[in-house]
Amino acid sequence: MTEERRLSLTQQPEKKDKKKGLQNPRAAGIAIGVGVGLALGSAMDNVASGLAVGTALGVAIGAGMQRKRDSDSDEK
Repeated sequence: MTEERRLSLTQQPEKKDKKKGLQNPRAAGIAIGVGVGLALGSAMDNVASGLAVGTALGVAIGAGMQRKRDSDSDEK
């Protein structure tokens, strides 16, 4: 393994570029949807259906965020 690829515990992580945004908006959308779905499912006493609805909602949110990011990058 070369020196460039080694990671150190004392090494500072690289700063994220705030203009760049999320690396994978679909994954973020699914994660948000799963969280909302679990909360909704526990409120309805039916976690399975809440999780399904939340995942579908998350996929839709993630796809919208991905499309917006792609259209913003095409305009520049």
